[in-house]
Amino acid sequence: MTNPHSEQRHQHDFTGGLARREAGDFTTDKRVLLLIGMAIIVGTGGALAAWLLVNLIALVTNAVWFGRVSFEATSFADVPRSAWMILAPVVGGLLIGLMARFGSEKIRGHGIPEAIEAILIGGSRMSPKVAVLKPLSSAISIGTGGPFGAEGPIIMTGGAIGSLFAQFFHMSAAERKTLLVAGAAAGMTTIFGSPIAALMLAVELLLFEWKPRSFIPVAVAVCTAISCRPFLFDAGPLFPAHFQLSLPWWGILLCAAVGILSGLQSGLLTTLLYKIEDGFERLPIHWMRWPALGGMVVGLGGLIEPRALGVGYDVISDLLSSHILVQTVVAILFVKAGIWLVALSSGTSGGVLAPLLILGGAFGWLVGLALPGEPGFWALLGMAAMMGGTMRAPLTGAFFAVEITGDINMLVPLLAATVAAYAVTVLLLRRSILTEKIARRGQHIAREYGVDPFEQMRAADIMIREVDSLSASMSVEQACAFFSSQEATHRIYPVLYSDHTLAGVASRADVLDWRGRPEFAAQSLADMISDGSLPVGYPEDTVGYIADVMVSAQTGRVPIVDRETRRLVGLIARKDLLRLRSANKTSETERRPYLRVGLAKRPVL
Repeated sequence: MTNPHSEQRHQHDFTGGLARREAGDFTTDKRVLLLIGMAIIVGTGGALAAWLLVNLIALVTNAVWFGRVSFEATSFADVPRSAWMILAPVVGGLLIGLMARFGSEKIRGHGIPEAIEAILIGGSRMSPKVAVLKPLSSAISIGTGGPFGAEGPIIMTGGAIGSLFAQFFHMSAAERKTLLVAGAAAGMTTIFGSPIAALMLAVELLLFEWKPRSFIPVAVAVCTAISCRPFLFDAGPLFPAHFQLSLPWWGILLCAAVGILSGLQSGLLTTLLYKIEDGFERLPIHWMRWPALGGMVVGLGGLIEPRALGVGYDVISDLLSSHILVQTVVAILFVKAGIWLVALSSGTSGGVLAPLLILGGAFGWLVGLALPGEPGFWALLGMAAMMGGTMRAPLTGAFFAVEITGDINMLVPLLAATVAAYAVTVLLLRRSILTEKIARRGQHIAREYGVDPFEQMRAADIMIREVDSLSASMSVEQACAFFSSQEATHRIYPVLYSDHTLAGVASRADVLDWRGRPEFAAQSLADMISDGSLPVGYPEDTVGYIADVMVSAQTGRVPIVDRETRRLVGLIARKDLLRLRSANKTSETERRPYLRVGLAKRPVL
């Protein structure tokens, strides 16, 4: 029986609008141009938010510690020791606890885990409350002595700006994510003057992909932010430095060794942080009061070493220039670590990047006393390694150190240190300081990226070519008898005309329906089925597209037909997709040699 409807038919869209595309390196389309335009707006908003946060922190700091209304940057080295040094952080902690309890719990913590959670779980939707309360709570926390940085809060605030802007438009979750990350990266760029590091942070931590559709808009946002920065802050590197150091050929090993030590330091701090957080969880008081307890510890630490309080940019500058005493570095290292761990575990608001820079820098500075060159050089390596290892972002750490100092000649030593620290923390710890909190909420995060094997393979590569089928001329009665026999080993069979073109499919469900209607017994399968709504694929389709068709059509088998003749050339079932996944896994785990080297057997005399 030939196909009376061999002409091209209109096919139902089984992929929810996902169109077949020509083979190519990328899936990005012209909609990225719209995202680029939006990224310029979001980047500007992120820059302004960063400026507002920095000035808000300065205002609170001056008001609390010096009793004046000023936006000038200050140092806690100028704060006299008194009872107020204990009381002020406690008051700040009480205010933050109240804001979190009656405002939004999302303001607790350092911001980056919350941004990641919003991206992966919340559809990249953030609330207006977060955009307002996060910078306000962070300004109170840091301004009253909290040993935090401004980068975490601005990442959260900039992300909220991008997310809120995106929510006014018809956008997918992936597009909202792009604008959320664009706002976050723009904020970090403005704070530190580090557009490349901010872009790498987006790739290594926030985007969970590396695709042009997201990379290009985020890059536009950070370029916009760095262009706005001279109008908001001083131009140039945040901590300008230039190191005159000529290491021997084996000097790169010293850089890696510092990275290894920093990785061990990072692992210790991460472990202690969550041990202390577990201790807070066991306290018989409401979490709203925890920041006040953390504030008390902060104040006590401030009595020992006032420069351990606040953001501490002046400490970073002194470490890099080596204008600091050994006893001061030791005091800052231990006091800063202690109060930071307790304060962050208590659930107050503030960022982790500046404290990591100080702790890594202080440790690297002390180690550098026994190494060739300036201690400031090794302090910078310690800062970058601590950042790269703790945040599991080695490229971000290396580029960040170059951009904040302006010394491009440091790139190779920095790369050696950050990669070494990264290797240590990856091998020692299952999760980072940023993802452990999310994992404790029941959400596992995988941060290894790879090309989807379903997008690399074509239907022709995995389809079954010898397909069991039924004739279109078969009667319904014969079909019912066939499905009742032991010959029927599948739930669904393609139905073919005599010229092997596809008429449709017949399933066990169809047979069950036909059995209760005897008037259909003499009808042929060609009369009972129609291919107008039949999901099919072509040999050149990607396996990923076939999988999408299966999901949308709720079927486990998709016929593969020739595009021109519509003749059946193969079939893909769910088990074929699983087989491909298994083969991909085997290629990563199976180990065996292909070249063998051995001594030839010597003849026996």
